[in-house]
Amino acid sequence: MDILVLLGSFALLCALGLPVAYALGLSALVAAIYVDIPLEAVMLKISDGTDDFALLAIPFFVLAGGIMAEGGMATRLVNLAKVFVGFIRGGLAIVNVLASTLFGCISGSSVADTASIGSVMIPQMIKAGYPRIFATNVTICGSVQALMIPPSHNAVIYSIAAGGTVSVAHLFLAGILPGALFGACLIGLVIWTAHRRQLPVSEPVPLREVPKIVRDALWGLVTVVIIMGGILSGVFTPTESAAVACVYAFLVTFLVYRDYQWRELPRLVHRVVKTVAMVMMLIGFSVSFGYMMAIMQIPAKVTYFFLSISENKYVFLLLANILLLLLGTFMDLAPMLLICTPIFMPVILKLGIDPVHFGMVMILNLGIGLITPPVGPTLFVGCAIGKVTMEQVSKELWPFYGAMCLALLLVTYIPALSLWLPGLMK
Repeated sequence: MDILVLLGSFALLCALGLPVAYALGLSALVAAIYVDIPLEAVMLKISDGTDDFALLAIPFFVLAGGIMAEGGMATRLVNLAKVFVGFIRGGLAIVNVLASTLFGCISGSSVADTASIGSVMIPQMIKAGYPRIFATNVTICGSVQALMIPPSHNAVIYSIAAGGTVSVAHLFLAGILPGALFGACLIGLVIWTAHRRQLPVSEPVPLREVPKIVRDALWGLVTVVIIMGGILSGVFTPTESAAVACVYAFLVTFLVYRDYQWRELPRLVHRVVKTVAMVMMLIGFSVSFGYMMAIMQIPAKVTYFFLSISENKYVFLLLANILLLLLGTFMDLAPMLLICTPIFMPVILKLGIDPVHFGMVMILNLGIGLITPPVGPTLFVGCAIGKVTMEQVSKELWPFYGAMCLALLLVTYIPALSLWLPGLMK
């Protein structure tokens, strides 16, 4: 009955249209009243949830990504990708995926990736003769890479949800190969579709323009070197590297690229503050929700439930994938990480599954949910930029789901894809 009160009140509040963060907090209060726990204890947990030094990385990463996104980085990365693959059949679609890969190394956000790359690539693809819906689908699916390729603030959220027992640096490294594999699966689908539907062939980039294109793009890509190089060398912690990357992004945007106007900076900061405020509220309320789950022994009961079905970790991973894919269609990625991680953590430890590997499985699963109706924020943004309806896009997304699920299965059942690079640090 305790579990029903907590989860039932949360589901009811979400069904009534209450924001997820408030639904988490209020359902925790309802459960506390039901089991006769002082409400002050829940409030203290909310405060403790946001009192973590590692959380400072989130606003820095969001701000750095926002500055680079609006400062002309997306256009320069698109031009760089055109140099390598723009001249083959379906080349602009491949450029779209590669640009999302490169931009994901800066933004760490699927929505930001879709908005930035989509605003550049979708009009270009349509003008070149690509179907509008296909251009939109390539954009929104390619943006899922941003959730895995470092720096991903979702990796920071997963680390926090795991109780700080999983290294953020290891999670960053773990996302590189799965993110590249995901992009390769999409590119394979694009090449097959391009030849089957005879999609256009673009003109090659003139050789005389290549040096300037590479030089312009490298300024932004140095951000990745600062973040990962600083962490791996031990010069910076993940939080410190985020702050340094933010300063570097500011200098490149305003002193090198100079595409962004100073008068627009307050609006950008305002949007970043709103985003960070929502994330921090979500984290605080989710900690109180997790506190009530722990008191009601929900993680232990879920562990017993899964182990009663099978103690085979491969069977569990299959069941977890199905469950996360379904849940991801109804809730955003961050709240699902914060809710599900404390529940699944005892199970994976019992079965001997590495938490870093499982983190990649969770993020990729829930990333696919961001482009799945009925609740898909990345899908909504892509449709708005592509000027198509969600129904039109959904009808032609099935081949892309096939490619993404193939990548998901490979990441799930080949742990080395996620663990090889982090293993080099040990």
